[in-house]
Amino acid sequence: MLGDGDGWVTCARGHRHWGRYGAAGLLIRTAEAVVLQHRAPWSHHGGTWGLPGGARDSHESVGTAALREAAEEAGIDSGSVRLTGVHTADHGGWSYATVLAEAVGELTPVSANAESVEVRWQTVQAVDHLTLHPGFADTWPALRAAFPPPHLIIDAANVVGSRPDGWWHRRLAAARDLHDQLAVVAESGLEPDSWPKPGRNVGLSWLYPRITMVVEGTASRLSVPVHPSLRVVAADGSGDDAIVGVIREHPGSVVVTADRELRQRVGALHADVVGPRWLWTAIGS
Repeated sequence: MLGDGDGWVTCARGHRHWGRYGAAGLLIRTAEAVVLQHRAPWSHHGGTWGLPGGARDSHESVGTAALREAAEEAGIDSGSVRLTGVHTADHGGWSYATVLAEAVGELTPVSANAESVEVRWQTVQAVDHLTLHPGFADTWPALRAAFPPPHLIIDAANVVGSRPDGWWHRRLAAARDLHDQLAVVAESGLEPDSWPKPGRNVGLSWLYPRITMVVEGTASRLSVPVHPSLRVVAADGSGDDAIVGVIREHPGSVVVTADRELRQRVGALHADVVGPRWLWTAIGS
């Protein structure tokens, strides 16, 4: 029910919090800056800087609640961001979910209601010198470390070739099948512990990876709908060369391949590598 989350509750630690079913906020991040809200003086912890956010209604997921609050308080359209993860601060019977996101194209936040003095981009370095909302101050170190967002680069030919199901007779169809399975992962996300390098995700409770699928040869004719979190790169020549190019665009990526020569090239660029078996397990296939 709309608005049924409004109300004060006391957590197991004896602290009062706004939101009968918990609360959620949206942290939009680039390499250099984050979107922050300067809270109105009359509000709880007024005058501090924090995230657009508020009480979560009983029917809402944390992502839905964070996006709704960001629209109400900062004029941010849900289509202008891509979710990348969730950080949950559990206070014992009450929790605050910080939903991590990145801008899709240019994004200009505004102060959309009386709860904000202003909403604006702040440099990451400047955040440490602002007077922060206490809850945000507690979680900021973990949130700051959760960048860049998780990114998978899929060596599609190698991945589909790792299964003895006759893919070489139907390379285009096999690539399409793999794309459809990857789209489900991009949409539903992954548990942080299942990520190949879980140490980078300390404190996160969910991941929404960006995925780049590199195809070559016959599979380069693959035609699929545009997806905000799943990109298909058709190699003009060598698929390995195309993968190296994507790594240069997205340092810190995880490459899925069993190709020995490619693994060496990827390692030289300080990217992580995981074999196809991990991916098949992750997509439940």
